[in-house]
Amino acid sequence: MTFEDLNLNKPLLNALTDLGYTTPTTIQQKVFSVVMSGQDVCGIAQTGTGKTLAYLLPALRQLEFSKEKLPRVLIIVPTRELVAQVVEEIKKLSTYMSVETLGIYGGTNMNPQMAAAQQKQDIIVATPGRLVDVALSGALKLKSIKKLIIDEVDEMLNLGFRTQLKNIFDLLPAKRQNLMFSATITDEVQALINSYFNHPVTVEAAPAGTPLKNIAQRGYEVPNFNTKVNLLELLITSDPDMTKVLVFVATKQLADQLYEQVETRFPGQVGVIHSNKEQNHRFNTVKQFKNGTYRFIIATDIIARGLDIAEVSHVINFDTPEERESYIHRIGRTGRADKEGIAILLVTPREKEQQDQIEALMNYQIPMLPLPENLVISDVLTEDEMPKVIVKEIKLKPVKREGAGAAFHAKAAHNQKTNKKVSHADKMMKKYGKPKTRGAKKKK
Repeated sequence: MTFEDLNLNKPLLNALTDLGYTTPTTIQQKVFSVVMSGQDVCGIAQTGTGKTLAYLLPALRQLEFSKEKLPRVLIIVPTRELVAQVVEEIKKLSTYMSVETLGIYGGTNMNPQMAAAQQKQDIIVATPGRLVDVALSGALKLKSIKKLIIDEVDEMLNLGFRTQLKNIFDLLPAKRQNLMFSATITDEVQALINSYFNHPVTVEAAPAGTPLKNIAQRGYEVPNFNTKVNLLELLITSDPDMTKVLVFVATKQLADQLYEQVETRFPGQVGVIHSNKEQNHRFNTVKQFKNGTYRFIIATDIIARGLDIAEVSHVINFDTPEERESYIHRIGRTGRADKEGIAILLVTPREKEQQDQIEALMNYQIPMLPLPENLVISDVLTEDEMPKVIVKEIKLKPVKREGAGAAFHAKAAHNQKTNKKVSHADKMMKKYGKPKTRGAKKKK
């Protein structure tokens, strides 16, 4: 099947031709007709399966030109980066159409977004928190929304956006079409579907945990953190095919720590992004990665959902993620649009259990390669890796003595107090050694 076989109009087909897209992916084929029928849809699709186009193509196909000022399509995504990616994708697909699109996200001044929201807009792409803020300010009215699309629902709920999503549902008209896309259907996601969706049709591109076929996986068993750093530097230095490499780590602190260690070896070739970085820094880092200025960037899992970068050659899991689904999302950043990709996993002995869980989810054993002969094995351990010395606490039993009781010390004389009332005359006698009178009263 080609895009010509779908019920697309000429403007969309021309845009797809310009972009070099000819064949729809599995999720794009399956979702299109269901969305066009007007039914609610629950799409289960992993990263890299083309789900962004899966909901944008039917949404744009059904979006007729209107003079109405209020937006008719609302797309909610978990991260600022994903807002920017979706807005950019809409602009590419609507080259031959008249479509006004606005991205709304946090981490930047809200006033320009509020001003833009009051102008004519057809499609709003937003993160949940900032969308609620702009809508409650009165700058954005959602009463004309005909189609609600929520992407990466599982990650949105993981980030704690349940309350904001409920607030958004309350602001929307009851009569609308709901589309939802998620990599996994957790209990929380199912509860959301049951509460707000109208008998959705489930469309599944591939079972959750199935790795993409065009991603070659491999791994290395590494003794410790510093040896991982040495191996990362060695791989990037020795493999010229590593042109665009995403290095994933678990925490923001680890991202900064790793960046500081490798930046001196690769000056001007490496960037780092995580949620603590300013918005402009994050956008500029992704831009420099896309245009080839940065050969590799270090990122956290949350940011992973917002990166849609073509031609990523390698994904390196610097650590083994604790949530096995995160591994699938990470490696899905490469091998996109039918291109070959390579995913590398670095595993320490303490991470072996997470590797076993990942392999059980995929029903696939990651091939482990021998460490390169010229790799420097570090014996320097991080504070977290150092063995903990446990000192056993010895409790001494108190010795009981016959007839022993509480200690008693007689009070010093000046500390002994009685409740006896002392007269003024007695005070004067004690102080001066003789009676002291107040003096005779003056006669009037």
